[in-house]
Amino acid sequence: MKILISGVCGFAGSTIARGLLDNVSSREIIGLDNLSRAGSQLNLGPLRRRGVTVRHADLRCTSDLEPIAGLDWIIDAAANPSVLAGVNGTTSSRQLLEHNLYGTVNLLELAKKYRAGFTLLSTSRVYSVKSLSEIPVLAVDATFTPDLDVPLPQGVSSHGIAEIFSIAAPVSLYGATKLASEILALEYGEAFEFPVWINRCGVFAGAGQFGHAEQGIFSFWINSYLRRKPLRYIGFDGAGHQCRDCFHPRDLLPLLEKQFAMTSSDRPRIVNLGGGAGNAMSLAQLSQWCAARFGPHQVASDPAPRPFDVPWLVMDSRLAEKTWSWRPATNLEAILDEIAQHAQAHPDWLEISSAL
Repeated sequence: MKILISGVCGFAGSTIARGLLDNVSSREIIGLDNLSRAGSQLNLGPLRRRGVTVRHADLRCTSDLEPIAGLDWIIDAAANPSVLAGVNGTTSSRQLLEHNLYGTVNLLELAKKYRAGFTLLSTSRVYSVKSLSEIPVLAVDATFTPDLDVPLPQGVSSHGIAEIFSIAAPVSLYGATKLASEILALEYGEAFEFPVWINRCGVFAGAGQFGHAEQGIFSFWINSYLRRKPLRYIGFDGAGHQCRDCFHPRDLLPLLEKQFAMTSSDRPRIVNLGGGAGNAMSLAQLSQWCAARFGPHQVASDPAPRPFDVPWLVMDSRLAEKTWSWRPATNLEAILDEIAQHAQAHPDWLEISSAL
């Protein structure tokens, strides 16, 4: 089986590439990456030594894709993952569209050419920011949690946000590029008869994730806390009660293997994947965990709101469990411990990987 992985030198892409070879060593893995993210170059050598053919390529440039032939499957794991991308001055809105949407279109054209299966790693940020912000929440034990004593919007429960939750704008420019990519992927698959699966992923976390807040808040927070770097609770009264769940990208592998084998099916083409309520934690709780591990460190309070931030976003993955028997295998404590061990072993990780 010949598999192409875009964004292969990123945290998710490199984890998936290694895992697929662990499962079946005879696979041919071709990885594409433009190495634009600080830290991504560190994955280049190890992937090549594992037998992955890594090509320096820009998905926006169709000529970079022309030498690739005879594919069986494409996993699109490349993206600018920042919800503030295109609006905070570090990248332009046009660049965001080119990377996250036009790059996916070029990969879909490649899938069309070879009738290759296509898996898109999408995001929880396709859900409506306005609707997420209006979910009634309570602060309990230093974290926001839905107020179950009042009516909740459709698609919200104690389990998290389900696939039927609102995707009405605004979702951020980043979320819009991923939502548009989802729609186009499904249309391409239908029109040109190749299988398409959309995996809406929550927050990834684990050792080796790049130390930038927009690429991995759990890794960034633990590395920064350990090094006594400045940290801030932004918005929501500056208390750090905003809550997210996380899961390890290696937990994607059992699902990907099943999707490879299921070329035609009445199973839902879009599923949420995340750590769920059991793997959820607020920034304040994460600081408490860090304090117990590393000792005290003062976190500043900045109550001023920031665009596109939401108080509570936990993924409800019960549809994936029902239809694919999928659930996250790595618990939150194991993920945090893995990050902490990596942070202690790599004292320069923030400097290597945090620059945009």
